[in-house]
This record gives sequence, structure tokens and C-alpha cells, in this order.
Amino acid sequence: MRMASKLGIIAGGGAFPGLAIAACRSQGRPFHVLALSGHADPAVIGDAPTDWIRLGEAGSGFKKLHEAGVTELVMIGPVRRPTIKELAPDWRTTKFFAKVGLKALGDDGLLRAVTREIEDEGFRVVGIDDVLADCLAPDGLFGSLAPDDQALADIDRGWEVAKGIGALDVGQAVIVQQGIILAVEAIEGTDRLIRRSAELRRDGPGAVLVKVRKPGQDRRLDLPTIGLGTLRAAAAAGLRGICVEAGGTLVLDRAELGAEADRAGLFILGRL
Repeated sequence: MRMASKLGIIAGGGAFPGLAIAACRSQGRPFHVLALSGHADPAVIGDAPTDWIRLGEAGSGFKKLHEAGVTELVMIGPVRRPTIKELAPDWRTTKFFAKVGLKALGDDGLLRAVTREIEDEGFRVVGIDDVLADCLAPDGLFGSLAPDDQALADIDRGWEVAKGIGALDVGQAVIVQQGIILAVEAIEGTDRLIRRSAELRRDGPGAVLVKVRKPGQDRRLDLPTIGLGTLRAAAAAGLRGICVEAGGTLVLDRAELGAEADRAGLFILGRL
């Protein structure tokens, strides 16, 4: 039997890098972590074979991955976009930004450019869902609560708008209440979007968070994600439910998420 190629895990924040490490170990797959300082959590990385670099050290990172014998790469975990000053880019990174023009790129454009650069270095980029297929949102309800007719109408409206802003590479999420768009996601991220929407909510049935994959988005890059933090922020903001794109959203702690949604009185729905 052919041995699996060695996987490089470029680790940002959150728990997903740890799940990728655990998946490789359970499969007996060789791997090496390239952890991003200031983003990846040392407690999540644990004792995995790891090199740590700053986000601006692309040249050093490529060298370390080649030395580790990595042939495939997955990029996993959120990374806050830094300023050029925060990057303190090395020569390799400076050349990259000079070529692509950082200010002209949205999130998807920047990620696609990074992916091309990685592939030019001889690595094959694979998707998070290739490594963590069991973390994709299923179709249907996560818990026992279901949306009513008003919530379903808000989901339809939010889906349309979220796909629209996604096509413009703006964001992946929208909050809708009684047919009114309360807030759309931009650079702040979903949790801050939810908190911002709480100041705008109206009387009557609460709002719904709709989170989808951007149209034409490369499945290897930046799939939308929800977890317990998303649910708790939604409950605190008075939302009545969450709808995500089934098969196109990563879900952390799915079983616990459904149980806690029931306790909080919120629905969570995966929709194709």
C-alpha cells in the first residue's frame, strides 16, 4: 500500500489545527506543522512536530517545509490580516506583495494569490475538508428546534444577500430580522457582526444569522466556520437561529452545538 504523502499544516488560530493534527495521528499520516506566531495557540499545537514563524517569513517557512519533507499543504485556522508594519516581511514576502498588490486584494483574492505562490514552490494545496471531512455541516437540523415560517423567509432573504456580498468578496454572513437586513459581515468577522447586530434589533421575532460559502470560492480556502462561540454570541445578541450552507461550512463540536442550541432556545439549520 502506498504511504500517504507528508502533510504540512499551516496553522492559524482556533481549534481546527488541533483537529487536523489529531486526524493525521489517527490515520498514521506523517505531518509537520508550520505555526503562525501570534495566531496559532501553543496549547492547541501541543507536542506536534512544529516550526514557528511570523506571518511575514514566507521564505523561512518554505525552507522549513521543504526540509521537513512536506509535499502537501493545508491552511487551517483564522488569521487576522496584519498591516505591512506588523508583517515585517522578509525578502520573499516583500516580493510577493510587490507582485500581487496587497491593498487591491480582498480575502479570496489574497488567498488565491498565496495558494499560487505555494504551488509555485512545488507543494500541492489540499482543502480543510479533505483532512476533516466529518466536520462539514450536514443538511438538516442540528438540534430539536426548527425555524418557523418567518424565520424561513428571513433565511431565504439572508441567503440571497449573503451570496451577493460573497460574490463581491466582502463577507460570508448576514443577519436578517423580519425581512430587514440588520448587518452584513465585512472584515470584523462573524462574532463581531453578531454583537453589532444586537444594537439594531427590532421588537418581535428575533433575527437569524445566515452564513454561506462565497460563490466560486475555492473549497481549499477559508470555508465558513461556526462553533460554540458563534452560538453563544448569537444567544447573547437575542438571535433566534443560525442557518449555514450544508457541505460548505465547517462545524466545530457538532453534537455539543446541537445540544447547547436546544438549551439556549435557538435553531441551527444546515441547508443545501
